[in-house]
Amino acid sequence: MLRALDSDEPPPPHAYRVPWRVDEVYDRHPLVTNASRLPVDVVRVFVDAGAASLTEHWGLMPPGDTAELCLCEADPGSAVVTIAWLRPEDGEEYLWRFGM
Repeated sequence: MLRALDSDEPPPPHAYRVPWRVDEVYDRHPLVTNASRLPVDVVRVFVDAGAASLTEHWGLMPPGDTAELCLCEADPGSAVVTIAWLRPEDGEEYLWRFGM
């Protein structure tokens, strides 16, 4: 429901921008980069590709760090990748999904 803003109320926090950039440089081997200015921690990757599902643990990824994801066993266009990570600033877990 919409409501009028109270001028005494503090502004809402800015949205958290997803820190990931995915480059499809190699066939079925996308490069996943932490494109933010901050590190992310306890990074885990889950690939749902039917019978060829997998989980990878990447741990801490500083800014600019890149990891290669092998999707060789996945059917082209059917893999769904979920990346989970913690923001060191607030300890909250975040999830981001994309398809290949």
